[in-house]
Amino acid sequence: MEMINAIGRRKRSVARVYLKKGSGKIEVNGKDYKEFFPQKHVQHAITDPFATVEIDGNIYDLQVNVNGGGFKGQAEATRMAIARALIQLNADFRGPLKAKKYLTRDSRVVERKKYGKPKARKSFQFSKR
Repeated sequence: MEMINAIGRRKRSVARVYLKKGSGKIEVNGKDYKEFFPQKHVQHAITDPFATVEIDGNIYDLQVNVNGGGFKGQAEATRMAIARALIQLNADFRGPLKAKKYLTRDSRVVERKKYGKPKARKSFQFSKR
């Protein structure tokens, strides 16, 4: 096994994951993932694909490059990329990962602001007279 790479997307975030044999180090943009994502629930989103397929995460090193969006979108893009990389590693992992919807691209993005309105759909208060 050389190196497996995969891409995940969510909202405006794009994550590129490089998976290789190693000691279980997860590095996001040059930092440890616990430092890059300090929230516990977001850290769980990153390690969840390994728990879903019941793999010990200490076997593989992950190097993640992520940009765009906020921390939640970046974490979910990373989760999708890790799930796609695990499928390239072993095709039998597809079933459990698909059941948890880690392979489905969530295409919902923020709707653009329209002219004459303060937000995308919100209107100013109506005055009859």
